[in-house]
Amino acid sequence: MMGNEDNRQGMPKGGRLAFGILMIFVYVGMGLLFIFNVFNIDSRALSCVIGGLLCAYGVWRGYRLYRGWN
Repeated sequence: MMGNEDNRQGMPKGGRLAFGILMIFVYVGMGLLFIFNVFNIDSRALSCVIGGLLCAYGVWRGYRLYRGWN
């Protein structure tokens, strides 16, 4: 490999950025839906845990996108 070149195939950088932002909203949105128990899961604790994990992962993806680690 040569230097620090970005040799990824597929979407251009702008497309990856737009997709990354979209996925952040999807993860955080789904997490909030689980936390507010929109899906009527019997176990409130399980719903909150899943929602918290999805929100945390959405925040982590946002941080990685901000830092340029995507």
